[in-house]
Amino acid sequence: MSCKKLFLVPALLILPGCGVAGAAVDLASAPVRGTSRALEAGSTVVDVMTTSDSERDQKRGREIRRREERLGELDREYRKQVGKCERGDDGACRKADQAYAEMRALMPSVPYERD
Repeated sequence: MSCKKLFLVPALLILPGCGVAGAAVDLASAPVRGTSRALEAGSTVVDVMTTSDSERDQKRGREIRRREERLGELDREYRKQVGKCERGDDGACRKADQAYAEMRALMPSVPYERD
């Protein structure tokens, strides 16, 4: 009987120690894991807050295309109203003038490409 007690006492002392050691490791590594998660979250925030060159170029390209489309719409409207104006419609003459004024204001913001 005493032989069993000799093996049982050290086993009881060693087994809880594994749980305590594991808890100590978890406790010690928690700040490191938390910091890495915080850094990942921080880099995500920084990534969302900054605009890359390619994103800026894409945004500028979309804006230029939008202006070009608006300039095309104004040109079509201007030509249509000029035709009506030549036939004697005074309202069409005013609309043509308004379209032309908007075209003149929009032209400097649309890049000119030489052929």
